[in-house]
Amino acid sequence: MASPTSPPASAPPPGRAGRNLTAAIGVGAGLGGAVIGALIAGPGAFVVLVSIAVLIACWEIGTALRTKNIAVPQVPLAIGAVAMPVAAWQGGTESLLVALALTAAGIVAWRLVDGPAGFAADVSAGVFVAVYVPFLAGFAVLMDVSADGAHRVATYVVLVVCNDVGGYAAGVLFGKHPMAPRISPKKSWEGMAGSLLACALGGALCVALLLDERWWAGALLGLVMAVAATLGDLGESVLKRDIGVKDMGTLLPGHGGLMDRMDSLLVSAPVAWLLLAWISSPGGR
Repeated sequence: MASPTSPPASAPPPGRAGRNLTAAIGVGAGLGGAVIGALIAGPGAFVVLVSIAVLIACWEIGTALRTKNIAVPQVPLAIGAVAMPVAAWQGGTESLLVALALTAAGIVAWRLVDGPAGFAADVSAGVFVAVYVPFLAGFAVLMDVSADGAHRVATYVVLVVCNDVGGYAAGVLFGKHPMAPRISPKKSWEGMAGSLLACALGGALCVALLLDERWWAGALLGLVMAVAATLGDLGESVLKRDIGVKDMGTLLPGHGGLMDRMDSLLVSAPVAWLLLAWISSPGGR
């Protein structure tokens, strides 16, 4: 007879890196399938997918911040979460910046009604979330509206996956030296080396096969993307530790919240947008 503290027999144990690997792979495959389907369907479908993901991520961060008595103005933030990807799709970089400015103004105006108590914290958090989530996600939309947009977005997503998988595998197999023990104890320098190697290889293949550009430019892209994606992951880890939560949400089994899957994607989106534009330009060849 099992003791009262024994885990249920049906619950699969987490892996060495702290994940339920089966659930993580299943959810990751499902998210990847959604992105592929949206890219095949066209830019409009991709904008819808990005907007839904951004809305959920903003809600997750707002919910987590409430544990610190910070009330993010959710209504103007939700409007901006949809407006920014649509603005990027319709008007490019300038429209994305205008949508961000209007969202920030809306956050200030909405919060004014509730008076001065906690005003600075609520508005600062609201503007931070607006920049961190929908604004950075807008760069993924900017990639997709290019002539070869689907291939650019596919390259960007593949490299973030390479960073995650390469870092996870190398960390589990060889990880001994913590990279940032106070922020993310399971991240190791050996895992970072695995991320760099996987991203360099993935970038060389994607840029050569999908974009018909030089492989070395893809390898360089991969190396930079590995650094950006890792910084995105560590940045969210710092935020969660400051708030005092393990995950931003519970929507995705084996992953936590949707925001816990978007952290690397968000920070690396403007990096991918800029470097892929350079690689695809005549001067980048």
